[in-house]
Order: sequence, then structure tokens, then C-alpha cells
Amino acid sequence: MSQLKWIKSSFSEASGNNCIETAEKGQLIAMRDSRHPDLVHTSVWRNAWSRFAEAAAGGLLAAR
Repeated sequence: MSQLKWIKSSFSEASGNNCIETAEKGQLIAMRDSRHPDLVHTSVWRNAWSRFAEAAAGGLLAAR
């Protein structure tokens, strides 16, 4: 597998904890836990990630 360029959220704590990092992988967006970067990552289709990010930014996701 080629090396991915991981990007940490601008909302991440200064210490780097509690963050999900993302990387572009063709038509997929890869995600991993920044606290455990050597473990496996998961991927979703780019359009699904876009819909999720738009919903999150628009306040449409709420913790219950």
C-alpha cells in the first residue's frame, strides 16, 4: 500500500489526543485514530464523507 498523507483536524487538541485523521485514497477517504496510527484504518466513499461533513458542520448530528 502506498503511503497516505494524513491530515489532522483543526479542532484537535494541542496535545493531539482525541482526533481522527483523514487521508485521500482515490475515491475513498481513509480515517484513523491519531492515538493509534499504526493500527488499521477504515475508508468510506468520498461522497459519503462529504455528506457526513456537511451534516456535522450544519449541526444536524447530535449526541444522545
